[in-house]
Amino acid sequence: MTQEKVLEALSNVQEPDLGKDIVTLNMVKDIQIEGNFVSFTVVLTTPACPMKDMIKNACINAVKLLVNKDAAVNVKFTANTTSKRNDPGTVLPKVKNIIAVVSGKGGVGKSTVSSNLALALASGGAKVGLMDADIYGPSVPIMFGVRGDRPMMVEVEGKGMIVPLEKFGIKLMSIGLLVDEKNAVVWRGPMASSAIRQFVTDVYWGELDYLVVDMPPGTGDIHLTLMQTVPVTGSVIVTTPQDVALADAKKGIAMFSQAQMNVPVIGLVENMSYFTPAELPDHKYYIFGKEGGKRLADEYDLPFLGQIPLVQSIREGGDQGVPIMVSDDEITKQAFKEFAAHVVRGVSMRNANMSTEKLVEVVG
Repeated sequence: MTQEKVLEALSNVQEPDLGKDIVTLNMVKDIQIEGNFVSFTVVLTTPACPMKDMIKNACINAVKLLVNKDAAVNVKFTANTTSKRNDPGTVLPKVKNIIAVVSGKGGVGKSTVSSNLALALASGGAKVGLMDADIYGPSVPIMFGVRGDRPMMVEVEGKGMIVPLEKFGIKLMSIGLLVDEKNAVVWRGPMASSAIRQFVTDVYWGELDYLVVDMPPGTGDIHLTLMQTVPVTGSVIVTTPQDVALADAKKGIAMFSQAQMNVPVIGLVENMSYFTPAELPDHKYYIFGKEGGKRLADEYDLPFLGQIPLVQSIREGGDQGVPIMVSDDEITKQAFKEFAAHVVRGVSMRNANMSTEKLVEVVG
């Protein structure tokens, strides 16, 4: 066996999402050969890569079939999360990808989806932050069990910065961590927009593979401010199956379309898709309608990112400060893991195939 023959064999292994082989993509590193033993490292586009096992098996088969049938193949993995930022880097300089989670209306479980998406990404080994940008109805402090906690201040390069709280392996920031939850946040648009800018410029997020932003419902000042302030990699649209939610989801899709904001829509996820009683885990009751989200995704030619069931443990976990991704509900956790896998694939494909992010310019 030689390095050249091993590389030639591995050139037959395709990266499923990017449509090229792993050698052309420069993903193969550190080939070591000793007798019948060969080892090498595959550099993935994200630590949370859902195709890891598929790539590993394809590599082993390629070497055995094309180089040496008796080879003992050790495939190791590392990751270099891709990014396509092309801004000056003055805001969030060490954050590789920014994912905005949006909905056309409230009550569709957007914060639940955002929280568990962040946790699912982190469970795959990625460095993740969660920014609660819902100024008027912050949910993150309750959902993560940090009500009443306050972030610390540190000095970074001569400037006072807020340090996000850390819980369950991710960094958290919310207006609910800065103001008493008994006090209503009664702010006009400019004040709310200023708060969002501070979450970006005055919070020390550090190095992150993904910053998930839980946006307020609807379309308004805060959405415009975020898009004008940071280069958003893409948006995830959250809806429920019923027609009234789907109609509002269309507004979110339109807002993030090429014509409006030039922010790619990574895809659409349907929350509360069906009810599954704990005592009947194989039964699905479509309380709010069936597959409305999938039909909407097809209508707009968007990737459908998955269906999240309506189960009691999701609600209980959110209320108790223990999100479902850190619970023992394996069935529901799997739904969020599959959803997160679709998201990271969408981000990797977006970074490989599309132009660099630019800050949105909105006139008026």
